[in-house]
Amino acid sequence: MYKRSFLLAIPVAIAAAGIYLYFTYGRSATRTMQVIEYIRDPSTRPNLVMTTGAVCDDAPFIFPTDGLIGFIWDDSFRPGHRHSGLDIFAGTSVGVTPIVAAYPGYLTREADWKSTVIIRVPQDPIDPSRQIWVYYTHMADANGNSYISPEFPQGTQEVFVEAGTFLGYQGNFSGDPLNPVGVHLHISIVEDDGFGNYKNELDIENTYDPSPYFGLPLNANENPDTIPFCN
Repeated sequence: MYKRSFLLAIPVAIAAAGIYLYFTYGRSATRTMQVIEYIRDPSTRPNLVMTTGAVCDDAPFIFPTDGLIGFIWDDSFRPGHRHSGLDIFAGTSVGVTPIVAAYPGYLTREADWKSTVIIRVPQDPIDPSRQIWVYYTHMADANGNSYISPEFPQGTQEVFVEAGTFLGYQGNFSGDPLNPVGVHLHISIVEDDGFGNYKNELDIENTYDPSPYFGLPLNANENPDTIPFCN
């Protein structure tokens, strides 16, 4: 009985491992390997590093920080996971690389947010009939010490900011001090719920493809393997 159960478990484990490897290294294998190499040694990809304030192909958003665009919208890191925004890796230590607002709007930082702000944009530049929210996170160290600008303390509500306004610095906060993320900015474009509130950013169905906002190929379904970049 036990032997039969063990034998049945083997193909299940192999299938699970195969799914994991596919999502981690399959569809986006080339990009993933470049990101890993860059994180280990940022000098390996100087020609792919974007700069703060860059505008690509007359897109409405400016680029919000310096760094390499490592992971994009609908990338997958594990089975069932779908990445809801883009990750920009500075290749520096925490608290060094500035982050600015990519587009004007009204900034909120909830009372319990250590590393995050969200900016309400009343008229989406891609579709002015709707409101969107732009979410910025990982602006704290592994222990939750914030790198957000002191202009925006916890509890800040609806403060207008222009594009280019300093928001904070890239950090590696994950919520678990023993398991920090790589130093980067995660930014996503979040849907409004129709009542003036932002939806849950963790669910990709609540976010928009950021490609037209930045003028870059930021959809993993259309760009499975290259690092997005423009001069």
